[in-house]
Amino acid sequence: MKVSIFITCLGDVFYVNACKATVELLERFGCEVDFPETQTCCGQPAYNSGYREKTKATAKHMITTFADAEYVVSPSGSCAYMFHEYESIFKDDPVWEAKAKELKEKTYELTQFLTEVLAIEDTGSEFHAKATYHTSCHMTRLLGVKDAPFKLLSHVKGLEMVDLPNRHDCCGFGGTFAVKMAQISEQMVDEKIEHIEGTEAEVLIGADGGCLMNIGGRISRQNKPVKVMHIAEILNSRGEV
Repeated sequence: MKVSIFITCLGDVFYVNACKATVELLERFGCEVDFPETQTCCGQPAYNSGYREKTKATAKHMITTFADAEYVVSPSGSCAYMFHEYESIFKDDPVWEAKAKELKEKTYELTQFLTEVLAIEDTGSEFHAKATYHTSCHMTRLLGVKDAPFKLLSHVKGLEMVDLPNRHDCCGFGGTFAVKMAQISEQMVDEKIEHIEGTEAEVLIGADGGCLMNIGGRISRQNKPVKVMHIAEILNSRGEV
């Protein structure tokens, strides 16, 4: 099975270890992984800011970049969903709409791919810590990936999972929302951190770089003793604490 990695901007710049873990996980389960070097941003920041027409050039580039891929897998539910959104962007263009639909049907978020395509729920990982999981908005509400992360985490040896109160609440990132509405965003992430602290978890796990950057940055500024990790790192671990 051939898998092309859609690494995402945040993954490439900030979450390199999570991206490495993604590749190692896929290779461990028999996937032949490649990295299309012409990939860029998926266009989501511009699209979510209302620049629909200007997003089309980026969308066409990414559709072309992954045209020959058998499967496309991303360690980000938010960015993976943006590939699903391309079909809507080109709804009045039958040629590009068809190409966008083809990309949509072969694009998966990492935990979605592991459970739905590879039929794996136990990655054989081990991680000794008390942890809680933040569910990101795009991944759950739009991409529809809700149970996969919990199925996979439930099999991690040594990991004690604690439910995060109001876990479906947005962390306040929302891409450009955190910039345009900084004061509201700050209040939202502070509320999220209060709930995280209430679980007494040592580790916060998430599957989207944007959420992890937002929550992790605020935790760091407040000097909270909570480690923030991408789920790929947990699923690829071998006994770390």
